Amino acid sequence: MQERSSVGDLADQLRQELNRYSPGGKLPSSRALVERFRVSPVTVSRALAQLAAEGLVITRPGAGAFRARPRPAVTSTGDTSWQEVALSADAATEAVPRTVDASGVLASLAAPPPGVVEFNGGYLHPSLQPERAMGAALSRAGRRPGAWSRPPMEGLPELREWFARGIGGAIGAAEVLVAAGGQTALTTALRALAPPGAPVLVESPTYPGMLAIARAAGLRPVPVPVDPDGVKPGLLADAFRATGSRVFVCQPLFQNPTGAVLAPERRGEVLRIARDAGAFVVEDDFVRRLVHEDAGPLPRPLAAEDPDGVVVHVGSLTKATSPSFRVSALAARGPVLERLRAIQVVDTFFVPRPLQEAALELVGSPAWPRHLRTVSAELKVRRDTMTAALRLRLPELALPHIPFGGYHLWARLPDGTDESALVAAALRAGVAVTPGRPYYSAEPPAAQIRLSFAAVAGTEEITEGVRRLTAAYDEVRA
Repeated sequence: MQERSSVGDLADQLRQELNRYSPGGKLPSSRALVERFRVSPVTVSRALAQLAAEGLVITRPGAGAFRARPRPAVTSTGDTSWQEVALSADAATEAVPRTVDASGVLASLAAPPPGVVEFNGGYLHPSLQPERAMGAALSRAGRRPGAWSRPPMEGLPELREWFARGIGGAIGAAEVLVAAGGQTALTTALRALAPPGAPVLVESPTYPGMLAIARAAGLRPVPVPVDPDGVKPGLLADAFRATGSRVFVCQPLFQNPTGAVLAPERRGEVLRIARDAGAFVVEDDFVRRLVHEDAGPLPRPLAAEDPDGVVVHVGSLTKATSPSFRVSALAARGPVLERLRAIQVVDTFFVPRPLQEAALELVGSPAWPRHLRTVSAELKVRRDTMTAALRLRLPELALPHIPFGGYHLWARLPDGTDESALVAAALRAGVAVTPGRPYYSAEPPAAQIRLSFAAVAGTEEITEGVRRLTAAYDEVRA
């Protein structure tokens, strides 16, 4: 973190001093900047690269850095109002308009302002990410012979084999495709399995990013309620009969946002119901590697118990590593695999080989199991800290299920609480929380919020965040 700060500070200083030089004028040498600001040559190089990216500086190998000549101002005189008609002209003929609403996704992706406690984050805090191990893996991968050549379209055989072993059952490397992150894999799966206008069954509540994928593809999400034991099989069967859907998307392990785990007695029933309906189950196994220390043995993926090719499995490394480490797997059996492969090739060609090689280096290193153990222990401590703080300061919030995996709690607000008002008041108080409304494809049954304990710096920040949330709640309920 110190190096990043130094780069930004140096870039700011150089930016302020650029007016001392005429356009095209030469800046001090890198050696002079190192001596003057007492920073490393790497810091100088990165600061100059940042200014070059902003168009303020031009670097010439062997000659140095020069102030860029100002670009002429561009005045926009065009009229883009015609696009409103063009973008909506087909809506009348579409069964489901393909409008794209990314607000639910942005709620967990957007970084809050400085000083705000990040209870809305969807990824591990940098202190929990295996940055050193990832850097070493990427460095080793980049030096491998052929590391920068084109990979097999389906992914590196060794990486496909690693993912297949993690799934288990009858899934082998030949049934696995390497994809660029879970969101991309889910997009490929829904495009492969359902035509525009078709209904797709989803858990209720469910991950907003999946709802956005479905709607952007012109699909119609149909909610099926979940409880602490996962999706309710009877209602799932009713939904298949009522809609004729051929796809059900679910998260059987540590469901987002409820944290539910599909109960053992329901697992086979869900597969049977889908098989009888002639439908696929898209299994989003997104946080299997974020299990808490006290969880005990985990159930196998549904795909491991599926001999008939009902399940299309999605698994990812991203949640356990970094939002930028976008490597995932799509696994399926039967003719659907070729359709998944064709769509993926058309959309993305392949996942860059250096990233796949780095993934192999990372999961094969001794640092990988150590990292998973560290995160497992830390997430339990954070979960317990947040749970205790909420029960002490905000006993009015109901916590119907305390998960043993994942990175968040799902809290129900007291009847009559204005969810939007609380979210806004919380941000004013210095804590960002995720509203519950985007997790529903229909009207929500109650006001709810999701609180992440993984994206903050540590337990002290969790305690402070709950204190700020309490102040916001008191303001809204006053």
